[in-house]
Amino acid sequence: MSIKDNLSRLQEQIAEACRRAGRAESDVALMAVSKVHPVEVILEAYAAGQRLFGENRVQEFQEKAKHLTGLGDAEFHLIGPLQSNKTSRAAELFQAIDAVDSLRIAQRLDSAAATLGKKLPVLVEVKLSHEESKHGVAAADLPALLDAASGLESIEVVGLMTVPPWSVDAELARPYFRELRRLRDESRKMHPKLTQLSMGMSNDFSVAIEEGSTCVRLGTAVFGKRVVGSAL
Repeated sequence: MSIKDNLSRLQEQIAEACRRAGRAESDVALMAVSKVHPVEVILEAYAAGQRLFGENRVQEFQEKAKHLTGLGDAEFHLIGPLQSNKTSRAAELFQAIDAVDSLRIAQRLDSAAATLGKKLPVLVEVKLSHEESKHGVAAADLPALLDAASGLESIEVVGLMTVPPWSVDAELARPYFRELRRLRDESRKMHPKLTQLSMGMSNDFSVAIEEGSTCVRLGTAVFGKRVVGSAL
């Protein structure tokens, strides 16, 4: 199937999950995760109407961005872990940073965004699994991070993100999605702008939508598996 066909099928599946959950389809954004995929597939997805994309690494997207200057209304978010020495470039390249996991990163992004004269939306990544490979702030440390970040002027924390342990059984991710929503709802009492929940990937996005996701991050389901040897 083509990328256009994949996007159409996925939108239908998102709509169906929204119906089951009693939600409006417009409440859930489809982010096409283009990390490790070449520029050509981004252009193909854009031609099919896709406008929201997720990238994992600053350096990788820096190379791609040179070839994407004509996509003025496309939005690219950084969804992978961000090293502090790449915060300035990230603030310049991306329209949002969806994986802030410490106050230090938040402060450096705030400084970079201030220098650029922009207000940068960010999501805080929360680590809910015990896997060492996962990134994010511990749930117990989330209130302190949100309180400190609320005093920064050039970034705005607008939501939370998490990555549950991968499983072929999507239902095993449900408790993680439910917990992130609980954390978001609890945090909104003090931080009313915290509205977004970025959760759900190609294998479990329907469950994530049922649990309140406002953005599902779909890579393989949109682009297929990466073609080894593809050029950026």
